[in-house]
Amino acid sequence: MTDNPALPATGREWHLVSRPVGWPKPEDFALVETEVKQPGPGQVLVRNEYLSVDPYMRGRMSAAKSYAAPFELGKVMQGGAVGEVIASNAEGFAVGDRVLHFFGWRDYATFDAKSAVKVDPEAAPLSTYLGVLGMTGLTAYAGLLRTASFKEGDTVFVSGAAGAVGSQVGQIAKLKGASRVIGSAGSDEKVKLLVEEYGFDAAFNYKNGSVSEQLREAAPDGIDVYFDNVGGDHLEAAIGSLNLHGRIAICGMISVYNNTEPAPGPKNLARLIATRGRIEGFLVGDHYDLQPQFVQEVGPWVASGELKYRETVVEGIENNLEAFLGVLRGENTGKMIVKL
Repeated sequence: MTDNPALPATGREWHLVSRPVGWPKPEDFALVETEVKQPGPGQVLVRNEYLSVDPYMRGRMSAAKSYAAPFELGKVMQGGAVGEVIASNAEGFAVGDRVLHFFGWRDYATFDAKSAVKVDPEAAPLSTYLGVLGMTGLTAYAGLLRTASFKEGDTVFVSGAAGAVGSQVGQIAKLKGASRVIGSAGSDEKVKLLVEEYGFDAAFNYKNGSVSEQLREAAPDGIDVYFDNVGGDHLEAAIGSLNLHGRIAICGMISVYNNTEPAPGPKNLARLIATRGRIEGFLVGDHYDLQPQFVQEVGPWVASGELKYRETVVEGIENNLEAFLGVLRGENTGKMIVKL
């Protein structure tokens, strides 16, 4: 492909320059200007329009072995993104197509087209493909329905319930016939949102007192399903309220991501013997086979307004890092999105 003077010569991208110890600090990162590569055979060049920042990215900043390879020092980081194809050297992709891909944390991305999924900007706003109709939504759907084996009539407790995944878990549970849905969040404003907008039956601010006590008050008859985004005292509280044959799906444990020492485990694990309870961790990547079913079922709920969602939008790639740190601090309501 010959050089095209109409295409950008340079773009900005975020690099990890040192591995954070405890809470990430701005000096662990650098915003770098780099040359924009034109697409080779089978490749596309995409101008990113929306970037995703997510809690799991904190794990990839550490060198410790995990389910995803660590970010490399001195190189651009990765994350979900939606953008416009501005040059294509790949069959099936035309200039102007909008695509979902995993080369975020940058203005422009050149990559193999097989890593891109076309999305329809007419069917839903582009940002939703990073959240309610994207990996976030599928995480909620798979974790609740498959990992936690949700069934109609269950009482469901969700931690981090005002976040992108948690808010969707609670609503899907209600739409599929939960008898009661309880959520925890970190502010009175978020608690109000859970009950008044998302339709949770009860919610509490975990900063206002003992999680165990607040959960028992909100779910006096116990819980059948706990969807865990937080870990720590929330997991212990859920085990304490678990009914016979209760199920716990571990999606994330944001409360311990920045710990420099191992966090103590729940002190009441022995209760799982009496309740015959089950705890199972899961990764959304193991459940992509549910994607067609997920879009078919959830898409109409989003279109009709039955399933509501919020986005916290931060503008400008220069603010990408601050948006990510905001997620770790719990400053987002719904999905945190960076608009370029």
